[in-house]
Amino acid sequence: MPEFWHSTLLPHLESRRSCQEITCYRPHTHDRFSIGLIDSGLTTFAGAAGEALPLAAGDVILIPAGHVHACNPENGRWRYQMIQADQDWITTLLPDEPGSLPTEISVFRHPGLHDRFSAINDLLFLGADAERAETEFRRVLHDCAELAPHHRIAPATDAALLARLGTVIDRLHEDEPAPGLDELAAVAGMDKYQLIRAMKRATGLPPLAWRQNDRIITARAMLRDGRSLAETAYALGFTDQSHFHRVFRAHVAATPGAYRR
Repeated sequence: MPEFWHSTLLPHLESRRSCQEITCYRPHTHDRFSIGLIDSGLTTFAGAAGEALPLAAGDVILIPAGHVHACNPENGRWRYQMIQADQDWITTLLPDEPGSLPTEISVFRHPGLHDRFSAINDLLFLGADAERAETEFRRVLHDCAELAPHHRIAPATDAALLARLGTVIDRLHEDEPAPGLDELAAVAGMDKYQLIRAMKRATGLPPLAWRQNDRIITARAMLRDGRSLAETAYALGFTDQSHFHRVFRAHVAATPGAYRR
């Protein structure tokens, strides 16, 4: 059962501890900077381009906001932690130098780094004060900025194409009910197959997957703010709570109720 931590005193932070044995994540993004810690077992990480990267116990992976990824266990039980933080807040903790904030997904295999981040997560779950948590974050992030990653995964997105698809993305985000592919394709001046390929190249996700991912990001924010499951599902246009539950679980590897507690 995943264990989540949220606090109104530190709204820019959230965390989880979890254990999985089966494929649990579909490709998704976060609107926050993510720090993943592999505690035990083996897992396969995949970015937007589909490159498969094996991760093992002790690995630390930093994922900037907006990067498509999926991480699932390989051959048995996988235990992990994930700390997520507002990216602007993370920037304030880093050295004021170009390149301090990673723009690529970065995997670190440096002795002790996993334990240092894990100790910060322990502080969060134990209810440490904000100043202490921020101090520890600042120290370890400064050290990360000096380390060479074991592996990097560059963004597999197209910024120019993303700008061209701005109206389509606005419609996917705002329209209720979901606009049809033919309608969106006409807006973009493409046929629907061209649109699907263009969206995947621009964002890492095809249109429907992008919309579902976007709604789950919003759902997480609403649940952290204390909104009910029923209110959240209705506000985001899910057909019913069962539909909301299925989509949420595919992106978060936990039920909305478990996440909200």
